[in-house]
Amino acid sequence: MLRVVLIKQTIISAVLTSIIYENAHAQSAAENANKSNNPLNLAASFNVQNYFVPDVFGASAHTNDFLLRPTIPVGPGLVPVPQIVRGTLPVSTRPDPAGGYTTGLGDINLFDIFLLSDSGTQIGIGPLVTLPTATDPALGTGKWQAGLAAVLVNANKARLIGALVQWQHSFAGQSSRPTVQSLTAQPFGIFNLPDGWYIRSTGIWTFDLQRGNYYIPVGLGAGKAWKGGSTIYNAFIEPQYSVAHSGAGVPRWQIFAGLNMTFGK
Repeated sequence: MLRVVLIKQTIISAVLTSIIYENAHAQSAAENANKSNNPLNLAASFNVQNYFVPDVFGASAHTNDFLLRPTIPVGPGLVPVPQIVRGTLPVSTRPDPAGGYTTGLGDINLFDIFLLSDSGTQIGIGPLVTLPTATDPALGTGKWQAGLAAVLVNANKARLIGALVQWQHSFAGQSSRPTVQSLTAQPFGIFNLPDGWYIRSTGIWTFDLQRGNYYIPVGLGAGKAWKGGSTIYNAFIEPQYSVAHSGAGVPRWQIFAGLNMTFGK
């Protein structure tokens, strides 16, 4: 009888240990996915991303933007709250008015987010600037631009939701180029699945406030986050279709894909 009791206790202990391990593993996988997908995560990162637009409204053409995005966190110091500095360096492809396509460096964008709330719902806001670094007129605006960026994020084990909004207006640059004023809003939802897999929707709604053009893409994609050493890797792909638009040359649909690498946390 004692032997039977000991066997039962051993089995129950093994089952409980397995359940605890699986719960801890699931929690860790969800945390890794949330950290990698959270624009307000206070960890250094480097993202390699790409937008391929195979079809635009009003023209027979395609475009592509290959994006290099480093992020550097800055601890409180002269500024009493943490900061998140992110740069976007685009290598872009656009139709050439003379025929064919032009590929080169586009306009570099930088923003500095001040993390105002880091408990419950995270809130950040800060300045942004866009530099007229394009190597060809077709790849940039020819204007210096400045504005504001704001981020709101709410996360738990099951999902991460939020939005990133950016507004900017030109203030200097080539006098022959038109004034630029734009607003982008990126509502995002990440819904976690087992083993680091997740479903995502992160389309960026883009509004040209100067000319009245806009497009509103809605995406549905998938990704997986995993840890290698102290680095979280996150690979994803997300097709996006524009459900509303105004103006020619804006994307009808596009494919957003990338690899995000989050270091040290």
